[in-house]
Amino acid sequence: MRASKNSPYIQGYNAQAVVDADGSQLVLGARVSTCASDRNELIGDLETIPRQLAEPATILLDTGYENMDLIGQVEQNGATVYCSMGQEREHHQPRYDFKPPKEKKPAAIRDPRRQAMADRMATETARTIYRKRKQTVEPVFGIIKEVLGFRRFHLRGLPKVETEWQLVCLSYNFKRLFNLINNETAVSIA
Repeated sequence: MRASKNSPYIQGYNAQAVVDADGSQLVLGARVSTCASDRNELIGDLETIPRQLAEPATILLDTGYENMDLIGQVEQNGATVYCSMGQEREHHQPRYDFKPPKEKKPAAIRDPRRQAMADRMATETARTIYRKRKQTVEPVFGIIKEVLGFRRFHLRGLPKVETEWQLVCLSYNFKRLFNLINNETAVSIA
């Protein structure tokens, strides 16, 4: 796996997680890929959701998943996809170098499918829905790294690494369920 065309190959894996955005923050599906980019991982990630669960009606994707062919396939099955096109930034990082900022216009979108997604993401409704992504997926990876202490794979080979990632996500789900049950109990007593 390598980060770009100019980077050397390293032995690494891309850990994927499908997380419930409706409040529980449970990992519904998990898998490992040997591809550095998430661009072609959408279908594989959605296939990790167990069949016993309902098909997701709304899917929130990071910018890295922007592949309009795969998004089109998912939307043909009835789901609504929200994927950042990277042009929704409202706030800019403060500059500390005291140079006047260069006026930079965003690149024009030529693909009509990308333009339709950009138009969808420009609505207030889409922004409200999309805000859930950083409140659901990002904390899961943060908890796995900081609370569970999992920062690297300890095994070698894709099948073993896949099993290790499944165990990490399972332990995260146990911890999350324990917290959810204790919070419900505490609320019902009070």
